[in-house]
Amino acid sequence: MNEQTLSMRLERVAAHVPAGARLADIGSDHGYLPVALMRRGLIAAAVAGEVASTPFHAAARTVRENDLQQHISVRLADGLAAIEPDDGITAITICGMGGETIRDILDSGKARLSGKERLILQPNGGEQPLRQWLMENGYRILSEELLRENRFHYEIIVAERAASVAYTDQELYFGPLQMQARSPEFLAKWQHKLREKQKTLSQFARAQQAVPEAKVREITCQVEWIAQLLA
Repeated sequence: MNEQTLSMRLERVAAHVPAGARLADIGSDHGYLPVALMRRGLIAAAVAGEVASTPFHAAARTVRENDLQQHISVRLADGLAAIEPDDGITAITICGMGGETIRDILDSGKARLSGKERLILQPNGGEQPLRQWLMENGYRILSEELLRENRFHYEIIVAERAASVAYTDQELYFGPLQMQARSPEFLAKWQHKLREKQKTLSQFARAQQAVPEAKVREITCQVEWIAQLLA
């Protein structure tokens, strides 16, 4: 993967960035996503934010090698602290980290959100707490996508600020739009999860030490939800 050939996962993220956007890519790693979008003429400007110095220098190098310093600012900053009000950001991408981590980045950087940005989020697991945060902070989920790459399932969640929105516990768990669409990838993912969780419950039953009652209840409830979904 490089700035000319994105991974399938990043290509799908890129597809949700509105044409002409001013993009903030948080946790930009090598800066491939903003550089690819800028090379294709699809965005107006970008900020690539990185909290660690090695990827920060890698992103700066990618931008420099593509002669895009005029259009892409690479900043060493924690989360949304990379964004300045003058940037006029209209889209934010946060990819390739746990859903709880993405939620915490959004929550601690709330003051930097104007509410006019599109959020394009690609969590590696932990989608439920991320959807919970979006709902509690007035974001409606516009699009959800599930793809499989290198044996892993990845979800992409696209959200914008809207009038108050309420999702059920099941919708937060599975994804409200995924539940409706029921794509083959989605059903395959949850068939796999069901087997995993049933295995976990049977391990609990055989465990030498008592497993906390709340944990057993939680997984039993999830097994019931998944079984209903697949029925």
